[in-house]
Amino acid sequence: MRNQADSLLKYQELTLLTKDSLYKERIKNLTAFQAVTLNEQLRLQEVEKEKIAYQNNIRIYFLVAGIAVLLLLAFIFYRNNRQKQKANTVLENTLADLRSTQSQLIHSEKMASLGELTAGIAHEIQNPLNFVNNFSEVSNELVDEMNEELDKGDIEEAKFIAGDIKQNLEKINHHGKRADAIVKGMLQHSRQTSGVKELTDINALCDEYLRLAYHGLRAKEKDFNATLKTDFDESIGAINIIPQDIGRVLLNLYNNAFYAVNEKKKQQPENYEPTVSVNTKKINNKIEISVIDNGSGIAQKIADKIFQPFFTTKPTGQGTGLGLSLSYDIVKAHGGEIKVTTKEAEETEFIIVLPA
Repeated sequence: MRNQADSLLKYQELTLLTKDSLYKERIKNLTAFQAVTLNEQLRLQEVEKEKIAYQNNIRIYFLVAGIAVLLLLAFIFYRNNRQKQKANTVLENTLADLRSTQSQLIHSEKMASLGELTAGIAHEIQNPLNFVNNFSEVSNELVDEMNEELDKGDIEEAKFIAGDIKQNLEKINHHGKRADAIVKGMLQHSRQTSGVKELTDINALCDEYLRLAYHGLRAKEKDFNATLKTDFDESIGAINIIPQDIGRVLLNLYNNAFYAVNEKKKQQPENYEPTVSVNTKKINNKIEISVIDNGSGIAQKIADKIFQPFFTTKPTGQGTGLGLSLSYDIVKAHGGEIKVTTKEAEETEFIIVLPA
């Protein structure tokens, strides 16, 4: 029995030892597992920190890159803006130079046309001056006669002579005003346009510039003669235009017409009668002015170019090529149009259409 009790006690101790050993092993394993788990958690935390740090670095890199791009774009925009400002300044200066040159060219063209008018103006002024001189001389003689009759006491005869003197003075006044109007027209043509429209007798304007242009050419070309034909629509009356500007257009067309018939006359001296016709007519709410010459016409291949600046068919030194271009601009500024029809070797017709 005692042996059995000892054996049982040994087995019990052995069991306790085994349990204790197993428990320690479990504790050891659990501790090792906890250590592994803690290490893994620490590793994961480190990985997460590294991931967050990496993401932060990426954000910083993107932020820096974005700022760099924005700075670059801002620099590019600034540089482009500066370049545009410089370009705008250059363009403004160039435009100012072009406008100045254009003004000088227009003024030169006006002075050239005024030079062509000079001889015609001198001729037109000479006529009224001749009348003024003649009537003043006659009136001076009549005054002497009137004084003689008064000395004789013949009051009736003196009154009759005084009536003649009065008529002469009225004629002197009329022709003096005519000369004054010609001079004013010349000054109006030469000065800068005011740009203000005024009611103008278009028929009178057409007729006046026609005679001035004709006598101007005759003064330069002593042998030149041409038949002038006019057919003015008297129902037109006065229209609202800038008279000096439309006068320049008419003068340019007349000069071109006389030049064309004169050149053809030189080429065909026999059986050719130079003729320039000027007609006006009212069609509905439009006014048409046509200038027709029976010169050599315009070749069809260049007819579309004649209104271009600096285009001329005249020899070098005889034309600036600005006349028709300026005429085109003037008529357009009046809300009208200018067109040309031509038959080569036969005639040319320019038609100005203006609002009534």
